[in-house]
Amino acid sequence: MEKKYLSKIIANDNEGLQMISACCAGAEIKVSEIKYLQKNKVFLLSLKRTKIETENEGKKINSICKFEFVDNVKSKNIKQDDVDQKLELITMDYLKNNDNYEISLIFTNNAYITLSTEIIEVTLDDQNKID
Repeated sequence: MEKKYLSKIIANDNEGLQMISACCAGAEIKVSEIKYLQKNKVFLLSLKRTKIETENEGKKINSICKFEFVDNVKSKNIKQDDVDQKLELITMDYLKNNDNYEISLIFTNNAYITLSTEIIEVTLDDQNKID
């Protein structure tokens, strides 16, 4: 496996978040692969996405999207007990709410997850290449 195709994108502002959002648009996520580690204030999404940012375009890849400094997570129209439910990510967006940010992960079928965070600190880390 050639390591050089694996991206790591770190976002700490809206521009970075939009870049990660663009990379993850259309990604497939299983409900069982969404984790909130409350004690560590870390929210993790394991997703299968299509590479758009390299010459390896069009390949499917498994990535981890990690949000840090997350104080609170709300979700809507996601059955958390249906571990095989698959979600398709449309976009990520955020609102500044007083001193906090609300990052919204918007999925098809009117499902979404809202993360309340102190700052924007998001990492998209490729795990391996899928053909």
